[in-house]
Amino acid sequence: MKKIVIFGNSGAGKSTLAIQLSKSEGLAHFDLDTVAWQPVSPPIRRPIDESRKEIDKFLNDNESWVIEGCYSDLLEIVLPVSSEVIFLNLPVQMCISNAKNRPWEPHKYVSKEAQDENLDMLIKWIAEYTNRDDTFSKASHEALYNFYKGKKTMYTKNERRATAV
Repeated sequence: MKKIVIFGNSGAGKSTLAIQLSKSEGLAHFDLDTVAWQPVSPPIRRPIDESRKEIDKFLNDNESWVIEGCYSDLLEIVLPVSSEVIFLNLPVQMCISNAKNRPWEPHKYVSKEAQDENLDMLIKWIAEYTNRDDTFSKASHEALYNFYKGKKTMYTKNERRATAV
């Protein structure tokens, strides 16, 4: 049974890789964005206990899976039951470029136009990755990666097979 956790900055390619693995390995896919936020504007985080209930339901319903997100506080829930982690530790400018070119994510937005309305905010968010000290920060992701004792891989470029460290 594969139980893979993918994390990194927004725009690093977490969803793209998770979808690829889901299809090629027959894994259930779970995007933590779907349980991290209340459906209001501007966005407000849901209480961790509410998110945990939905995460636990997913874990109970699926034997093999890939879970992706940038929320260290939610990732800590799934790391103890995972078999592998992948840290997409791409340079900030690469993440910004990826965000500008991202396809429509229909599970998050009603249209590509609605998604693009948030692009400026997202780019500012991505740019702060190395300076933040919160659950979304590079420092928190590095701590998760360093703490994890199982199989782990870090990628530093989009060409994942060639750049594992």
